Amino acid sequence: MSLDAALVAAQSGLSLVNRQIAATSSNIANAGTIGATRKTVEGSAVVAGGLAYGVSTGEAKRAVEDALLAALNAARAAVAGTALRETLLSSVEAVHGTPGAGGGVGDLMAALHTSFTALADDPADPIRQGAVVSAAQDMVAVFHDISDTIGNVRQQAQDGMVSEVAAINGAVREVAQLTLDIRQLRAQGGSTAALEDQRDAAIGRVSESLEVKALYSSDGGVTLLGRNGMVLPLDPKGDLFTIAGSAVGTGDWHGSGGSLPGIMMGGTDVTQRLIGGRLAEYATLRDTTLPRMQAELDVAAGSMAARLEAQGLRLFTSPAGTVPDLTQPYTSSGLMGFAAAVQVNAAVVADPSLIRDGTHAISASASGASDFTPNAAGGPASFATLVTRVMDFAFGSEVASGIGHPAFMSGGLGPDGTLTSTLGGARSLEDYAARLTATQTAERAKATGAREQAEGLVTLLDQRFAQESGIDTDKELASMVSLQTAYAANARVLSAVQQMYDTLFAAVR
Repeated sequence: MSLDAALVAAQSGLSLVNRQIAATSSNIANAGTIGATRKTVEGSAVVAGGLAYGVSTGEAKRAVEDALLAALNAARAAVAGTALRETLLSSVEAVHGTPGAGGGVGDLMAALHTSFTALADDPADPIRQGAVVSAAQDMVAVFHDISDTIGNVRQQAQDGMVSEVAAINGAVREVAQLTLDIRQLRAQGGSTAALEDQRDAAIGRVSESLEVKALYSSDGGVTLLGRNGMVLPLDPKGDLFTIAGSAVGTGDWHGSGGSLPGIMMGGTDVTQRLIGGRLAEYATLRDTTLPRMQAELDVAAGSMAARLEAQGLRLFTSPAGTVPDLTQPYTSSGLMGFAAAVQVNAAVVADPSLIRDGTHAISASASGASDFTPNAAGGPASFATLVTRVMDFAFGSEVASGIGHPAFMSGGLGPDGTLTSTLGGARSLEDYAARLTATQTAERAKATGAREQAEGLVTLLDQRFAQESGIDTDKELASMVSLQTAYAANARVLSAVQQMYDTLFAAVR
């Protein structure tokens, strides 16, 4: 090798080591920076005519595995979505109370039954009659409280969709702008590693709102895909999604004929195509989970009123004085929103003796209750026919001896009639009410379990990502020592070549 070649090789070595030292220094400086990844500068041998002429220096690159990053973003989306579900459903769980503690729908239904049992021992006792009215009013109060809470949480879900759309639009615009910057810088031959870190952080924020997978191209571009393959257009100035604000009522729904706004993308409603992350979870709560809960509550309140009505006691009614017709679909039976509006019959409140005597006559039918005639004015104070019918049939599994009650409504629920409940297998009012309380309070526990599982996965993936792409200060310091040695060696080569040139020039002179 000539002295010129040796000089070039040493200079290129110094240049490479200099860039590597700079990258290592930057790694150490950013060791505590969220989202920063380890950067490396690689060199490649320069060979011409079979002879080595030093080394060429590449641009700083990140040590990031795209598949691992995608898995981490998916896990973070699951954490964000389940944590949101857990938080909102905690309010529903709280208003239900702890099953068995005395304040839930199941407990109060049992208490109402017990008040009738006590009245059966002395139907003429005004105190026991008043106790039934009081138990009925407690029943109404809990239906109202739970309905109000479900309505409030559903409104929070709608408002959350609006705020989440704004957040995801901002993050997507950031991804779009960073992508433009990366492609431009890469075309100029510059290092885009730092910008790629920023873009990955922005994609991570997008995925918490709506789970996406990033597909990277060699020119620095990126395509964001939803879990169902939906492509998210990137525009640094426009909005990806739009949604209008709205007040949410019990009878409102999203979809054909509904009044609730959808999430629009390019003029297309994509609400039902969203999967993963907070935005999709808000939509699920607003359009499915909470309307189903309200419908189940309506079925409990409506069935209670109807089964008592069938025996001759109109104890619960709507504000208009009506009782739901359970032979009709949910949306046309008077059930929808009944739990939020149910009240104790004003006539019974004014005259509790009607609980003993009955409010109306019943004519027997092949599939209904047997004949019943109310206790006439001046009739026996010990009249127990109605109370017995209520205990045996209204709170039992049969509407009359040998005739079972129709199954509790489980299909065609929700304001649009598309939802289904799993509570239809119950036969008695107390059974249905107990299942309702247990099932709806368990929703929060399921969300908590899902969140904890997702967080465990995030922890494992974070650890792996840190091992492969994170900055280990100890390793960087050890690398710095090696680089110092390499720098000194290349400097000594330069010094030796310089001395050789000096000797050569001296000999020539």
